Amino acid sequence: MNIKELLELTVEKEASDLHLTVPSHPVLRIDGALKHLEELPRVTPEYAREALEHLTTESQRETLYSELGLDLAYNVPGLARFRINIFFQRGTISIAIRRISFHVPSIDELGLPSTCKTLALKTKGLVLVTGPAGTGKSTTLAAMINHLNKNDARHVITIEDPIEYIHHNDKCIISQRDLGDDFHSFSLALRHTLRHDPDVILIGEMRDLDTIAAAITAAETGHLVLTTVHTASAPQSVDRLIDIFPAHQQEQIRFQISQVLIGVLSQCLLPRAGGRGRVAGFEIMLGTDAIRNLIREGRTDQIPTYLQTGRQHEMQTMDQALEDLVKSGAVTLDEALTRSTNPAELSKRIVSFSDLAWEERVALPSIR
Repeated sequence: MNIKELLELTVEKEASDLHLTVPSHPVLRIDGALKHLEELPRVTPEYAREALEHLTTESQRETLYSELGLDLAYNVPGLARFRINIFFQRGTISIAIRRISFHVPSIDELGLPSTCKTLALKTKGLVLVTGPAGTGKSTTLAAMINHLNKNDARHVITIEDPIEYIHHNDKCIISQRDLGDDFHSFSLALRHTLRHDPDVILIGEMRDLDTIAAAITAAETGHLVLTTVHTASAPQSVDRLIDIFPAHQQEQIRFQISQVLIGVLSQCLLPRAGGRGRVAGFEIMLGTDAIRNLIREGRTDQIPTYLQTGRQHEMQTMDQALEDLVKSGAVTLDEALTRSTNPAELSKRIVSFSDLAWEERVALPSIR
């Protein structure tokens, strides 16, 4: 298959990713699992170069060969949009392709918590969507911008590498900027963005100290800032932002974050029980007075305890989210345990729930 046919196959199989690596067979990621297409020939260096020629422009290839890495977006009209990363391994070209729908999903379509709607309509503050690579952070942010676009009139500017979902103006004016084509540095782009009268700023990823500092300043000056961080939990996200600064600045940054942080959504993706697709689990931390105090005082290790008892504030730990998913039948216990921070305790609670549910189903009327 040529690269266009492989992209068509990726969409047909509803795969999230396509991997081309010499000398392996092409590989699809379907529902989180890798599927080697052994019926197809192995990827050769020549095939990889041909795919590169098809997917990139001359200037993009110049960037690849000078920086030994390249991120870009690629459209196939009538099919899908793709986010592509190209790099070198053992002297050969390797290509990772992520499928992105032309349709921007809604919060309800994705089954995201209602907290996403609340945070998307906030007028100022910092919102972090966190999790490992490939857990749907960009899709969650796109759904939140989509919700805002349909419900309020704001000026939204996105700073991405590359642009993934394409938003069309509804109630909002949405300007989308792409690294390389529209700007050269996240931190500089963010500083310039503040001069364009934005209400909402989406930063694809906070990668360095300058970008984090500029994002905090933007949130302090009355903007809503939505962004992602590669961390495994809400407390880790706060620590990551603080730890990137020099020691003599960390107390001040800790105070600033405690003032501007309004929410952290830490997510994972799990295979849906008994069928195709995946479902997201969310740890949710909101900027309550108690959470702000813990951040300000450097007691982030105590945050999980507050999340466990914060359901009245719509907060929850990842284990609580996993427990709900298992009890609802959305995911299996085995899958949930692989994402749990305390598998033994989670298993105990699920087993107790199952035993109680069984007793209630089979109890005799005379016993009731």
